[in-house]
Amino acid sequence: MDAFVVRPAGPLSGRVRVNGAKNSSLKLVAAALLAEGRSVVRNVPDIADMRVMAGVLAHLGADVDHDGDAWSVDVPAVVGTATPPALAARLRASICVLGPLLARCGRARAALPGGDRIGSRNIDMHLGGLERMGATVEFGPDFVEARADRLVGADIDLEFASVGATENLLMAAVRAAGTTTIANAAREPEVADLAAFLNAMGADVRGAGTPTVEVRGVGELRPATHQVVPDRIEAGTFAVAAAVSDGEVELEGVVPGHLRLALDKLRAAGIEAEAGDTTLTVRGRGALRGVDVVTLPYPGFPTDLQPQFLVLLSQAAGTSMVTENVFDGRFSAVAELARMGADAYVEGHHIIVRGRRRLRGATVRATDVRAGAALVLAGLVADGPTVVLDPHHVDRGYADFAGRLRALGADIERRGVPARAGAA
Repeated sequence: MDAFVVRPAGPLSGRVRVNGAKNSSLKLVAAALLAEGRSVVRNVPDIADMRVMAGVLAHLGADVDHDGDAWSVDVPAVVGTATPPALAARLRASICVLGPLLARCGRARAALPGGDRIGSRNIDMHLGGLERMGATVEFGPDFVEARADRLVGADIDLEFASVGATENLLMAAVRAAGTTTIANAAREPEVADLAAFLNAMGADVRGAGTPTVEVRGVGELRPATHQVVPDRIEAGTFAVAAAVSDGEVELEGVVPGHLRLALDKLRAAGIEAEAGDTTLTVRGRGALRGVDVVTLPYPGFPTDLQPQFLVLLSQAAGTSMVTENVFDGRFSAVAELARMGADAYVEGHHIIVRGRRRLRGATVRATDVRAGAALVLAGLVADGPTVVLDPHHVDRGYADFAGRLRALGADIERRGVPARAGAA
């Protein structure tokens, strides 16, 4: 069995460059389907999810290639309209091709998506918005199909500020007839990044990053080149690694403003976080203090940093409460951290953490991208070796996670372990 093996090695120190955002890169390469020709997306992370998305686009007829972090997507005049179920089952973001395919081809069949099992994430808002724009939607046993001779602009009110729904509807609306207004739109930096790429392709998107987005449809788009926004979740993960190890790490190529509330919580916990224009230096300052955390859509505290903060709070003085308001199933890290000696338990949608518990190395299992990263961070400060099974989950969102932590002084390796290690 493949696993991360982590041993305590003291404070982390050094510099690490933050990659482009996973949650933006996936949508940007999908948006390339809107225009015939070759688009280039730069600063793309070398992660497993991108390789799956490349397979989805290739199945649709696009020629996908990359040189380092620059990905080119060459889209033919005629593209396929159905995504492959085997790949869609591995990637939640595969559903994001629904909007661009429907806008360009008038038809799209998307295999129902898979990805992390972190709670209810249905696609009702995606489909409801497309229906408002004139699409007809039908369900099959493992797919959803949408058709529209021509999408038309509409006023769409999202029940929840869903990132995926906002992005899918943006990509559909850019070629619709008339104006589309999306109210209660997601405000995440990744949404604004997608809008910037669409505008570079000739779209007319206004207000991205605010609760109301207006899209004036255009007849045709052209290929474009775009630089992906830095990954704020990866930045936050390395910041917590520095904090929990009582180290000092400088993050390069980051937008500190995208992590404002997370940095406020780090500082409240006793960590020094010094922000520059494109850098962030995180320094441990000894004893940690417990803080309460409430996850909310951006600009609130990101749910994707909740498991990592659980590790930090397990080492902080006092009792902390983490309230999860975004994904109702994002609690898998709690049981695994308890196996390592953390005093944490779930009450409803709250996690109660009693801190200053000495963690001990154990064999634990990554169940999703962020939980897996959190367990690696726990291993940095546990007594004895920690074996994190199923590291392929971490590969989905972090490029060379072990190597980059090792460059900061961590004792971590990726290697095979006996199958019996995963039997517990």
